[in-house]
Amino acid sequence: MLNEALVESLRRECHPLLVERGKGKLNEAVIRVGAVALLTMAAAGCSTPKPADSPRPVVMVEPEKKGDVWRGVATDADESRIGRVGLAWQSALADARRRDPRGIDSEGALLRPRSALPRPAPTPGSYYCKLIKLGSTTGKSPAIEKFKPFFCYVEVEENLLTIVKQTGSQRPAGRLWEDDMPDRLIFLGSLALGNEEQPRAYGEDGKRDMAGILERIGPFRWRLVIPWPQSTSKLDVFELTPVEQQPGR
Repeated sequence: MLNEALVESLRRECHPLLVERGKGKLNEAVIRVGAVALLTMAAAGCSTPKPADSPRPVVMVEPEKKGDVWRGVATDADESRIGRVGLAWQSALADARRRDPRGIDSEGALLRPRSALPRPAPTPGSYYCKLIKLGSTTGKSPAIEKFKPFFCYVEVEENLLTIVKQTGSQRPAGRLWEDDMPDRLIFLGSLALGNEEQPRAYGEDGKRDMAGILERIGPFRWRLVIPWPQSTSKLDVFELTPVEQQPGR
C-alpha cells in the first residue's frame, strides 16, 4: 500500500526522493513509493523550472537638441545673458520710456519684445545696420541712444551664417546658431577694435565676447538683440535691412 502522505509531499515540493545509503538494507517499500511518486510528479506536469533569461540592458539615447550645440560653445556668462533676455527687455524699456516714450513707439516692431516671426535666417548679402542702445547701467549714460546706420554683411561660413560689421571703430562679428525655439537664432561673436583686421575668436577674450538673439520682425527686416552687453547699456538692438544694390548684382 502506498504512503499517500509521502506521495502528496513529493507532488507538492517536486523534489525527487533521496534514499540515504550506508545505513542497512534498503526498504523495498520505500523504493516503490519513490518510483510511484516520480510517476505522479511527471503526470502532474511537474518539471524543473528553467532559469529566466538574463535581462538585456537597454540604452536610451536622446536625440541632440539644437540648443545643446550652441550651449556647448557659449561661455557660462553668455548663456546666462541669453537666458535673462526677458529681464533685459523689461528693464531697458522701462528706462527708455521714461526718457523718450515717443521714440520707443516710433520704432514699431523693432523695440517690441514679442514681435519675432517664423523663419529667422537672413539671406546672405549686404545690410544696413542701425544700433539703438536702451537702458543705463551707470545712471550717467543715456537711457536711449540711437546711432547712424552702418554696413554689415551676412555670409555663409562652414554651414553657419555669420554677421560682420564692416565699418567703424567697434565691429562685432560672429556666427548664428540654430536654437530649440524655431523663431530665433543665437549669435555668438566678439568685438574687433580700431585697426584690427580680424576679430578675436569667440571665447578668447571674455571682455570682447558678445552673445545675442537674431529674429525676423517683418518682410526683409531683422533685429539682433544683445542683452546685458559689456557696456553702459542694458540692451543693444541692431536693425538689419538689405541694401538695395547688392554687391555683384
